Amino acid sequence: MRLGAGAGFAGDRIDPAVDLVARGGLDVLVFECLAERTITAAQAALVQGLGPGYDPLLRERLLATLGLAHAHGTVIVTNSGAANPHGAGRLVLDVADALGIAGLTVAVADGDDVLDRLSFRDSPVLGGRDGETLEDHRDAVVGAHAYLGVDALVEGLRSGADVVITGRTSDAALFLAPLMHCHGWTPEDLDLLAAGSTVGHLLECAGQLTGGYFADGNAKHVPGLARLGFPMADVDRDGTARFFKLPGTGGRLDRATAVEQLLYEVSDPMAYLTPDVTVDLSAVRIEESGTDEVTVVGAVGRPAPTTLKVSVGIRDGFQSVAEISYAGPHAVDRALLAADIVGERWNDVHGLGHVQLSTELIGVNACTPWTDVDQQPGEVRLRLATRTLDEHAALLLGREVEALYTNGPSGGGGVVTRMAPTLGLLSTTIPRSEVMPTTTVYR
Repeated sequence: MRLGAGAGFAGDRIDPAVDLVARGGLDVLVFECLAERTITAAQAALVQGLGPGYDPLLRERLLATLGLAHAHGTVIVTNSGAANPHGAGRLVLDVADALGIAGLTVAVADGDDVLDRLSFRDSPVLGGRDGETLEDHRDAVVGAHAYLGVDALVEGLRSGADVVITGRTSDAALFLAPLMHCHGWTPEDLDLLAAGSTVGHLLECAGQLTGGYFADGNAKHVPGLARLGFPMADVDRDGTARFFKLPGTGGRLDRATAVEQLLYEVSDPMAYLTPDVTVDLSAVRIEESGTDEVTVVGAVGRPAPTTLKVSVGIRDGFQSVAEISYAGPHAVDRALLAADIVGERWNDVHGLGHVQLSTELIGVNACTPWTDVDQQPGEVRLRLATRTLDEHAALLLGREVEALYTNGPSGGGGVVTRMAPTLGLLSTTIPRSEVMPTTTVYR
């Protein structure tokens, strides 16, 4: 089976996916578009009537690829449904009608929304304070979504769906489900599930595998990044996987890029937890089998965890950022004086000493300290920021920095202020028995 990675996150490029489906001979194209914070933002927008609850780029992705996929017999699998997978499923049919595609079948895999099944008092916050539970955040909770595995996805594929839409699943499951459906793997084939999950883990971030996250502009050279090609994989029934990219596309795919992606976001390589299998990556072998081609084998599977991870989105106050530039002689000195003025007013005039204020001089100490002690840079941008539950404090920061135009050091300019509500994330677990994946087929 040939799988292609059409997206690695919600804002990913669309043209590499078009190229893959046009020239790649794919069985399945996967759009992986859902991060932890993405689904929380989608849920909040849906509740407030500010968005559809699914990936806002979904229509554009489908308009660009659905016709080609249908013509080539390529199935599309995606988690772009986010907090509203059924709405996304109906959108697929709308796009199909607009493109003149008749007889399209869409399967929606759902069941990840577990907000009504969580006992807040009995749900500890993973990595939180001793005794901290969701009850401590009850009034701020926006939504709670469990990481589903392959079950509902496989059912959707068995229905003969041309497009399978889901919300919160594990990223690897998007790739594992088609492999199980194609090769007849069962939930008891743990090593094969581990191999398929490793395929998914390597492909899930799309251009990262082909060098997009590998390049450093210095020693780690990646050619043609402006035309970066996304990866695909041929996966045999025994789990052996060959990864490569389309000829003529930018990027590189070799052992170095593959090893970096293999270890990406993995805390314990000997126990990489997914809803379908616990993967031991320690024995994985990655061998270069051609130009821009690697073969991967050796993943070992153990039983999946008895609980599922749940991402809980919460309203987390407001973030306020304000910036002002200083240029010319003593630019740094004037920026530091401006920061002192705002800091003094923040603490003494407004009584906000309990609200932390972050201060950075971009070009001096925002990332690393300025090392040339004998000469100041000719320009600097002062950035002040706060994250607070106090909306009034968040508004005040922008006002204080703007007031520096005439109430602070000379020569300040280019003030930019922005304030927005923020969303936070907590994690907990839920027993598998409390989660009920469903599959709905639309025609």
